[in-house]
Amino acid sequence: MSVDTATVRRVARLARIAVSDEEVVTMQGELNSILGFVEQLREVDVSGVEPMTSVIPMAMKKRSDIVTDGHKADDIVANAPETDDHFFLVPKVVE
Repeated sequence: MSVDTATVRRVARLARIAVSDEEVVTMQGELNSILGFVEQLREVDVSGVEPMTSVIPMAMKKRSDIVTDGHKADDIVANAPETDDHFFLVPKVVE
């Protein structure tokens, strides 16, 4: 796959990056070399390789899957002007 100047300008616009005409040519070459490297990576056979999170074997930290209220209800409503039983009281806006 090859990137043309129109694609470089479109990517730059989507990324909100201002590029000059000279930079478009440079970026075109850089993007083409990146895509060439990705094509090389596709040729590697990784069918027997398990996904890993690190190069060093390690166990993932796990927590129990328990639903709680976070035990922070008092802290959350502490600065509210009016509360009622851990709920915010707001003025009525619809009649």
